[in-house]
Amino acid sequence: MSLLTNRAVTVINLGRMGFMAAHDVQMRFARKHLDELADKPYTYGENTLLLVEHPPVFTIGIRTKDYTPEDESRLKETGAEFYKTNRGGLITFHGPGQLVAYPVLNLQHFKPSMKWYVCQLEQTMVKMLKTFGLEGRTTDQTGVWVGEKKIGAIGLHGSRYVTTHGVSINCNTDLTWYRHIVPCGLQGVRMTSISKELSKNITFQDAVTPFLRSFQESFECDMEFKMLEENELKTIANPMTVGGDSLINRFVDAGQSAIPHGKRAEMGHRNMSTMSGGGTHLFIQEKSVPMW
Repeated sequence: MSLLTNRAVTVINLGRMGFMAAHDVQMRFARKHLDELADKPYTYGENTLLLVEHPPVFTIGIRTKDYTPEDESRLKETGAEFYKTNRGGLITFHGPGQLVAYPVLNLQHFKPSMKWYVCQLEQTMVKMLKTFGLEGRTTDQTGVWVGEKKIGAIGLHGSRYVTTHGVSINCNTDLTWYRHIVPCGLQGVRMTSISKELSKNITFQDAVTPFLRSFQESFECDMEFKMLEENELKTIANPMTVGGDSLINRFVDAGQSAIPHGKRAEMGHRNMSTMSGGGTHLFIQEKSVPMW
């Protein structure tokens, strides 16, 4: 297989979708990569870039010791959902008005280095911001900043160089959600958005094309676009529970956004991110890398 073919990336815009439903989609594509690496017959991993806008949700990574059941209850009372994930890093917020991108890639098709991968994701966001006339920068803290304010975040999990989770960048996010947490575990950090910096409204959809162009340049890949079939969307309804709360009613049905049950934030509220790898393989030891 040629390098060009290896570096082809399929882009799927999931639109507005619940966090766990989007996680289910990620895992399906990641499993195909891992099955191929395990030499399972008739399996082929497809490098995929998932774009999504989440309803309000707080997530934490593998470093959970600083978060108590009381913290979880307090955050749920805001109207947002709350999930523990297998990514690295500390707590963050995802919500409307935020572009979230989940690249599910086999880095052996690109460069088998998580450090390189993080750098390319940061540069993707920096290049994207430049198209809006904003000067993004990186620091010793993972993510992207405009001046002294954080605008883009990264959160990853790697297994045999197959990536899940990803990046987020605030477009017209309601930044007041961050008041409920210490974003990324950084005391005193100020968050911002493209809209706030430009003093004009920049939506999720406005940011998609600049992000894709920047991603294509950073990863030197070809892109093709597809939609999930209706029958695929209907099966994104994992009947598992999280925190005793059934997820079956939260997920997307054909082309519709996930509408969580119970007390949830209004869909108009707007603001992702983090990195981890767990376990070992016979030949490659995975690494857990804190991203906040």
